[in-house]
Amino acid sequence: MNDKKLIIDIENISKLYHMGVETVYALRDITLQIHENEYVAIMGPSGSGKSTLMNILGCLDTPTGGKYLFGGEDVSVMDDDDLADIRNRKIGFVFQTFNLLARATAIKNVELPLVYSGRPSSQRHETAKKALIDVGLEDRITHKPNELSGGQRQRVAIARALVTNPSIILADEPTGNLDSKTGEEIIALFRDLWHKGNTIILVTHEEEIARHANRIIRLRDGLIERDELNQKAG
Repeated sequence: MNDKKLIIDIENISKLYHMGVETVYALRDITLQIHENEYVAIMGPSGSGKSTLMNILGCLDTPTGGKYLFGGEDVSVMDDDDLADIRNRKIGFVFQTFNLLARATAIKNVELPLVYSGRPSSQRHETAKKALIDVGLEDRITHKPNELSGGQRQRVAIARALVTNPSIILADEPTGNLDSKTGEEIIALFRDLWHKGNTIILVTHEEEIARHANRIIRLRDGLIERDELNQKAG
């Protein structure tokens, strides 16, 4: 039995789409729990439902049926404003394409979630600076994205995800646009963040990436095919 704090509690979540007269099930009765300081990889082939599950976990989409508790709050019945608040305060997103503001410096990009949460300017700057230092970019704080390598851009994105001290970090194919060496460096950074106590949910189609997680959830046809602990996680 896991005695750590329960963060995500999903019960019988389904997601269906109506396409003409046909009903397509993206997810079917998914039930799972994720606790504090887990490092979970969600895997599956194209069409398995992993992107749909990620969007629901990240409060970017709502389920058709079932119940979703995030930190004890029932997000499956929240309105758009409440969901936006959860996303800003409790979820740090890392995307394959970085999603940085092209004309903003690294520190301004990292400050953005703090702007939305209403933090005062002086506090934003110091908090964002610390997040950039934590990901090894103390010498790139004033650089814009076009002055950074792909790996450095992803580190900025990770710092932005960390800056609100979220309950989970949700990473969607975070090494997808990187060469293999840089990808390994980013995965090593995720491993360090996990060892420091962060809860990480990583969506990937690559076995090499998933093997770093301490738990691997495999989806197929909208169902959980396997949910297993990975004893080899470093």
